[in-house]
Amino acid sequence: MFDEPLLNNKVRDYGWIEVVCGCMFSGKTEELLRRLKRASIAGQIIETFKPVIDQRYGTDIVTHDQRSFPCHIVDKSKEIIDLVSDADVVGIDEAQFFDEDIVEVCNTLANAGKRVIVAGLDMDYKGRPFGQMPYLLATAEFVTKLHAICKETGELASFSARIAPSAEDVVLIGEKEKYEARNRMAFYHNLEKE
Repeated sequence: MFDEPLLNNKVRDYGWIEVVCGCMFSGKTEELLRRLKRASIAGQIIETFKPVIDQRYGTDIVTHDQRSFPCHIVDKSKEIIDLVSDADVVGIDEAQFFDEDIVEVCNTLANAGKRVIVAGLDMDYKGRPFGQMPYLLATAEFVTKLHAICKETGELASFSARIAPSAEDVVLIGEKEKYEARNRMAFYHNLEKE
């Protein structure tokens, strides 16, 4: 479990970036909400964001077990800077779907003294680094990689296998009807069959 290095960021003039990553169903959003709740208990001002492409749960950040947190929906990552105002903590969900400016936005916020917590898939359905996540992982002070349970083997899973027939589009928004968590062996075995 991640323990925050310093919850009271009013005593310093710098921020940092935390990245929570992993495959589908690994608990990334759940961990994001856990950290946001702790910041709220500490009396911090929180602003949260998700990309407009993620329409699964309306205007909230929502976990697979339906826990939610209100957020701003933005089309371009640079919009986040204008909406942050006096927030101490900035939460960003589904970061893999944001444009290439998300890294600059996160760094700008951290440099302005914000604690930036970013959650997203680290790999796409073919096991390749996803969107801007590799760059966020490289620039973050803190990285947490979560694992799911493989649907085929019951072991720890790090990969998101697409089970729904689709075109070769990298982005296909969905949940259990379109994806399963898989361990390395099951993921690559099934990928070879395709």
